[in-house]
Amino acid sequence: MPEPVFERLELAVAAVRAVRRFGRLDEAGRGSLRVAGLPGDVALGDGVRIEGRDGCTRDGEVLALSAAGATVLPEGPAEGLAIGDAVEHLGPAVLAPDRGWIGRIVDPSGTPLDGRPLPRGRQARPLRAAAPPAAQRRRLGGRLDTGLAVFDTLLPIVRGQRIGLFAGSGVGKSMLLGKLARGLAADLVVIALIGERGRELREFVEGVLGPEGLARAVIVAATSDAPPLARRRAAWAAMTVAEHFRDEGAHVLLLADSVTRFAEAHREVALAAGEAPSLGGYPPSTAHLIGSLAERAGPGPEGAGDITAVFSVLVPGSDMDEPVADILRGVLDGHVVLDRAIAERGRFPAIDLLRSVSRSLPAAATPAENALIAEARRLMGAYDRAELMIRAGLYVAGSDPAVDAAIRVWPRLDAFLAEDAPGGVAASFRRLAACLG
Repeated sequence: MPEPVFERLELAVAAVRAVRRFGRLDEAGRGSLRVAGLPGDVALGDGVRIEGRDGCTRDGEVLALSAAGATVLPEGPAEGLAIGDAVEHLGPAVLAPDRGWIGRIVDPSGTPLDGRPLPRGRQARPLRAAAPPAAQRRRLGGRLDTGLAVFDTLLPIVRGQRIGLFAGSGVGKSMLLGKLARGLAADLVVIALIGERGRELREFVEGVLGPEGLARAVIVAATSDAPPLARRRAAWAAMTVAEHFRDEGAHVLLLADSVTRFAEAHREVALAAGEAPSLGGYPPSTAHLIGSLAERAGPGPEGAGDITAVFSVLVPGSDMDEPVADILRGVLDGHVVLDRAIAERGRFPAIDLLRSVSRSLPAAATPAENALIAEARRLMGAYDRAELMIRAGLYVAGSDPAVDAAIRVWPRLDAFLAEDAPGGVAASFRRLAACLG
C-alpha cells in the first residue's frame, strides 16, 4: 500500500473525536433555539449538531451565550425538533485544505460536492482567521498578464492587488470572472460561489471555467437555497483555502462572487442574533465583516506567497453608493464597473473605463505606458462628454480638436477594450498605441 494512503488514514483517525459532549434543546422556535447543558468552554461562533427525534440531524452555530444557556441558529428549518433533543458541541469551525482539493468542488464545510472522496490536510485552520500583521506584509508585486487587453494596459492588476468588480445582473460578470480564472498569471485559483442559483454551478464549471480553468482551481460553493450560515461561511472557507496555499508560497487568485450575497447572509444571521439593522437594513457589524474579509487577501508576509483577489458586488441600477459597494470600494486597491448600456450594445467585457480605476497606477507602468493610458482616458472622456451631441448629429467637426481626435479613434479604442491579449502586456500596449495613432 503506498505511503500516502497511510498518511491519509492517519489524518482521518486524528480527526475522530474521542469524547462527544452534549447539551439538550431547551426552547425551540422558527428562528433561533435555546440549548442548555453545553460544556463551559462553548464560545460564540462554535458549531453544534442537533440530533432530532425525527432521525434528521441539523448543524447550527452559537449566536449568543448567557447563564441560562446558548442561543443557536440552525442551518435549515426547525420543523421536527422537540424539547430535549440532544445537541452536540462541535467546537470552532475549521477547515483542513490539501493539494488534493485542486480541481475539486467543495461546500463551505469542506464536504465534496462532486461525489468523490476528498483528502483531509494536515493542518486544521480556523475559518475566521486574522489578516497577517500589516507591518510585516510585503508591498504589491509586479504587473500580471491577465489574458485581457484592458487589464494588461489601462486597468493593470499587480500581484497581491485586491480589486472590486461592480456589476448588475446579466452584464457578463460571470464570463469575465471565468476569463480571469483561465488567463490571469497565478499558480492556482480559489473561487467562492456565494448564493448562486443551483443550475449555474455546473454551467459555470463546465461552460465558463472549462476543463483548463478547473484543473488549477478549488471551488467553494453555497447555492441560493443554502442556509444563511452556509452562504456566509462560503466566503470565509474560500479565503481559508487561499491562505493555506499562500502560506505554502503559492500565488493564489481568489475570485469571490459575490460579496453582496455574503453581506445579505450576514444580515440574516445578525438580525436573528438580535443586532439592530441600520443603513440599507444591514447591521453595523457589516462594515467590519467586509473589511476583515478583504484584509485577509493581498501580499503575504516574508517567506509566504500572495493572494490576488477579485471581489464582485451586485449593484442594482448601477448604484455605486449602496452600502455594500460603498464599504468595499473604500478598502480595495481599485474597482472595475460593468455598465449595462455597454453590454446592451454588444461589447464584452462591458467595462466602463471612465468609472473604473486601478490603484496600482502609476507605479505599475513605465512613464511611456502611463502616457498612453492618460491619452486613452483623455480621448474617451472627450467622447463621453460630447456623445449625445455626436449621436444627435449636432456636433460640428472642427469645433473642438479633442472631440475630433476622440471621434477618430473611438471605434478602434472601444474595440480594443473587448480584445483578448494572447501576446501579454507588451503586445497589448503596442496595440493600444496603434489604436491611438
